Amino acid sequence: MINFQTVTIADRERVNAVLKLSDFRAAEYSFANIFNWSKAFKSEIAFYEGFLLVRGGKKEKSYIYPAGAGDLKAVITALMEDAAMLGHPFVMRAIQAEGKQLLEQLFPGRFHFTALRNTFDYLYYPEELMNLPGRKFQSKRNLISRFHKKFEGHYEDITADNLPECVLMNEEWCRMYACHENSSLKAETCAVRRALDHFSEEALAGGLLRVAGKVVAYTVGEQINSDTFIVHIEKAFGGEYSGAYQVINREFAERHAAHLKYINREDDTGDEGLRKAKLSYRPALMIEKYSAELIIA
Repeated sequence: MINFQTVTIADRERVNAVLKLSDFRAAEYSFANIFNWSKAFKSEIAFYEGFLLVRGGKKEKSYIYPAGAGDLKAVITALMEDAAMLGHPFVMRAIQAEGKQLLEQLFPGRFHFTALRNTFDYLYYPEELMNLPGRKFQSKRNLISRFHKKFEGHYEDITADNLPECVLMNEEWCRMYACHENSSLKAETCAVRRALDHFSEEALAGGLLRVAGKVVAYTVGEQINSDTFIVHIEKAFGGEYSGAYQVINREFAERHAAHLKYINREDDTGDEGLRKAKLSYRPALMIEKYSAELIIA
């Protein structure tokens, strides 16, 4: 029997030790994401036979493809038994191409796989986000140039001293966009606030952008594996301060991800505007993800 429990901040070190074994780049394999979104997704974790297991769901539970090392077939079989005990169909998510291939080998014909485009992560080369080279990034450079002509912007890393200003800026951003009226934004607001409340405990990195002393943009992320930095949060008053998103994106990449191979800016959740924005930065690659539903018990 698998002993699933609520994830706590005290689990961070142990979770990270197991995640390191798989070295996945996908957003689901970050302790910060697991912990910060656990209330919204009703997530629980377990450590079982050398793997980290995550299940969540408000009604029927589903499972994240396991991270770790050991007998994967035995572990997934145990997850099937857990779902059966709950009386739920067995569904596994965040399965990358290599995982899909391995599941087909270990359980031939037993799963139906579905590509989940809304969950695909966007990966970029840090040097492109920093330098914005060539004609394909001309519009980004123009926005940054206009921002600096109009405003005297100042970047600084997030510290314990200025973190409360990011909290206040986030609250103002949410009022502007009526987060309480949108279930997705409401869940995101909860996750963001949790990240800011536990910023140092999660060992996150962050940067903010000021204009005339006011925080007009901020971003938060971390190194997720051996070669990738992941951006969890990016907020800006993009209307009044046009170009702020582009400025904070470039400044943060230069200071925190220049030494790595990729920057993961997570998925687009199926939001058309967000998808357009992320594609406009010309991703180096996408992390494709699938769900697997057990069709033959």
